[in-house]
Amino acid sequence: MALDKLSSSLTSAIKKLFKAGVVDEAAVKELVRDIQRALLQADVNVQLVLQISKRIEERALNEKMPPGISRREHVVKVVYEELTRFIGDKPVLLKVEPGKKKIVMLVGIQGSGKTTNAAKLSRYFQKRGIRVGLICADTYRPGAFAQLQQLAARINVPLYGEPKNKDPVKVVREGLKQFMDKDLIIVDTAGRHKEEKDLIKEMKDIEKQVKPDEVIMVVDGTIGQQALSQAKTFHEATPIGAIIVTKLDGSSRGGGALSAVAATGAPIKFIGTGEKIEDIEAFIPSRFVGRLLGMGDLETLLEKVHDAEIKVPQKKAKEIMSGNFTLTDMYEQFQAVKKMGPFGKVMKMIPGLSSTDVPDDMLNAAEGRLDKWGVIIQSMTPSEKENPKLLNSSRARRIARGSGTTEKDVKELVKQYVMMRKMLKMFRRKKKLPFGLGGKGMGMGMPGM
Repeated sequence: MALDKLSSSLTSAIKKLFKAGVVDEAAVKELVRDIQRALLQADVNVQLVLQISKRIEERALNEKMPPGISRREHVVKVVYEELTRFIGDKPVLLKVEPGKKKIVMLVGIQGSGKTTNAAKLSRYFQKRGIRVGLICADTYRPGAFAQLQQLAARINVPLYGEPKNKDPVKVVREGLKQFMDKDLIIVDTAGRHKEEKDLIKEMKDIEKQVKPDEVIMVVDGTIGQQALSQAKTFHEATPIGAIIVTKLDGSSRGGGALSAVAATGAPIKFIGTGEKIEDIEAFIPSRFVGRLLGMGDLETLLEKVHDAEIKVPQKKAKEIMSGNFTLTDMYEQFQAVKKMGPFGKVMKMIPGLSSTDVPDDMLNAAEGRLDKWGVIIQSMTPSEKENPKLLNSSRARRIARGSGTTEKDVKELVKQYVMMRKMLKMFRRKKKLPFGLGGKGMGMGMPGM
């Protein structure tokens, strides 16, 4: 993941501060140097890094501490607030309401991921009960309509386009007529280069004719500080209402792109965090910085839980809490967790776990176990799934042969099942439902973690 190195560096700097015997001027200055190094490595502008570090140092050393917190906590609070301030301070969200039509026009240079993000945005709002329509106004790039058609079909969102029509304004006008019943209409325009004056003029014409409620520019996060000139050029041509910074999972220069875009004054409203169509999230600076500093992000985690529709009926939840759950029930909960994305991303959002350095090979092994366990469970008889106590050595050998695994793998699955039962009974005694039971949360746990 692109920003992992920045997060790791910032988290290490905070940990070093907490391990220091005394938080004096020398400790604060060392923290500031570590933060400077981390931001510069993430391609953040040098002048901006100096401004941020100067403010952190001044506030940490001179500001009066609020009552009830230690100097260590005060310094961390200052770091959190200053990093949040420089990438956007308060969140500016894209508000779409059922029954109130909104037209959003996407612009951006070629290769920025604009078409993919048109589909991602559609999926984001579709999951929130918004009726979405997509219009392909890219009349230049061969295959643009086919690409968007494939993406739209995957998420079951209607698409309008005329591949043979070279007039994007006419295409959009006709598309708007087709989608009179939609709450949100997303217009995907042709990719442009900041030096292509004719295309910039066309973009202005579309904006003037279509009169979208919001123009969103898609910026490739891998270009770092170059994002600043792009944002300025587009902003001069068409007032930019918002920015989507994409590909933050694929480059160490994401910090540079985020900070550069923030400098234009156009709010970042979404960030792309992966290649999957679900990998887009509303940009809330405070949550984002919380994850960078290893503080977790419980709100985003719970939103992902909701989006993944991880629910257990109340009756079933009570049975599980009484210890009456099967191997199939356990596997279904593990699969529900996988819907939320890679374990690494999920872990970073859990306060208390986010700053724990869990090796990638351990996370990969945990995800691999799920796939293996699914095959093992499918090789069992219904009675074995209902009552794993039946799994003696001969049955384990038969299941291992049928699933292409080993007896050790089968025994490991049963061991995990027994551990889960003990854990759930413990939760029951404490009268605490683990995430996933009773309609909210993230499932029963993670395999082998």
